[in-house]
Amino acid sequence: MKEAVHIVGNPSTRPDLQELVGRVALGDEEAFAGVYDAVAGPVLGVVRAVLRDQAQSEEVTQEVLVEVWRTSPRYRPDRGTAINWILTLAHRRAVDRVRSVDAAAARDHKAALLDRLPEYDEVAEHVEARLEREQVRRCLRTLTELQRQAVTLAYYRGLTYREVAEALALPLGTVKTRLRDGLIRLRDCLGVTA
Repeated sequence: MKEAVHIVGNPSTRPDLQELVGRVALGDEEAFAGVYDAVAGPVLGVVRAVLRDQAQSEEVTQEVLVEVWRTSPRYRPDRGTAINWILTLAHRRAVDRVRSVDAAAARDHKAALLDRLPEYDEVAEHVEARLEREQVRRCLRTLTELQRQAVTLAYYRGLTYREVAEALALPLGTVKTRLRDGLIRLRDCLGVTA
């Protein structure tokens, strides 16, 4: 089956597309011009049907025609017509472009999401802080009343040892001892190594 090729000249002497592709495989630039003229329109049509963007369609059409030039030695007439081979190249290249554009968009979207994520996991940090507070409260309950009062005044209200002693109406030395003993007990309860 001969394929029609639109080349100026006597129709009976015009080579068919399959013959032109064979000559292109041998590096015949004039034959490539004939292939180009014959298939540029159909290739653009196939590519545009996939891409739906004129500028990208024209770019991919050029890529396909360059691919025809480079890969024409691989064309096998026993596997199909030259036009089907070229249009298959066009369709594949257009689909590859769609996939490439989609992948780039997905990467950009993912990068944008990563830019909006905090540098640390807020939820994990809140949970960890809450668990630590609960553990400190549990350990505070193991202290004597005087130790708990002294630790609470010194570390949660920010009072000095002297201010704690005044608030509890105790001698400064007693407050220091109670604080030291209470902190040792807290350290042991919390599993903190010295």
